[in-house]
Amino acid sequence: MAELISLTVGRGAIPLSSSGAARGSSSAERGHDASGAESHIIESAPLVIVVDDDEAVRLSICELMESVGIDAAGFGSTRELMEADVLDRPGCMILDVRMPGLSGLDFQSHLANHGIVTSIIFLTGHGDIPMTVQAMKAGAVEFLTKPARDQTLLDAVNRAIAADLAKRGDARAARQNAALFQTLTPRERQVMRAVVQGALNKQIAYELGITEVTVKLHRSSVMKKMQTPFVTHLVRAWQSLPDNLRDEIPS
Repeated sequence: MAELISLTVGRGAIPLSSSGAARGSSSAERGHDASGAESHIIESAPLVIVVDDDEAVRLSICELMESVGIDAAGFGSTRELMEADVLDRPGCMILDVRMPGLSGLDFQSHLANHGIVTSIIFLTGHGDIPMTVQAMKAGAVEFLTKPARDQTLLDAVNRAIAADLAKRGDARAARQNAALFQTLTPRERQVMRAVVQGALNKQIAYELGITEVTVKLHRSSVMKKMQTPFVTHLVRAWQSLPDNLRDEIPS
């Protein structure tokens, strides 16, 4: 049975519910403006998820995380983790390779196949080079051998959390930009596509069969709706859009 615990310096141990959700630290809370774009997001504190069938190892790692003020939750198997509903929280995962049920490597593939992107650190006493190569190719942040030095593990955790936060930030920006893009008219989408491709106003006007003054009006509206003060920002917003939006041809 998993010991569902969340440890935070200065706040003492916070027990998790049977569903695995930490009380007082739910998943990200999102607000939306009239366009449907996410306008305000409060992220939960990073959580280090430790999955190892060795209870002593789980507790030791959780206590190590507590010593530096990082929340941690331990589980005895991947099945227990999947039942806990904590994968939405930012942070990282420390996985043993050999466990009952799904192995750590199989679980890494399972997460990827279900579109769950998280930073993973493997910690094992049975690693070999092929296993390490497989894990790193699949996106693992680190592959450590037990017993790992405390500082080595903490350094890996800090890198993994930073990588996870960066990925979540990119994904959030992409969702916001996609929502803003949906507010553009078909003509504005045509103008935006031409602008980010470097076309001049007169070139856009000729291509679309409209006046240069009309292009300027559309261009101004695009910049305002996409909340981009400069063309460089508009280009980055365009690059963050999913392929289906960038490839669509406005009628």
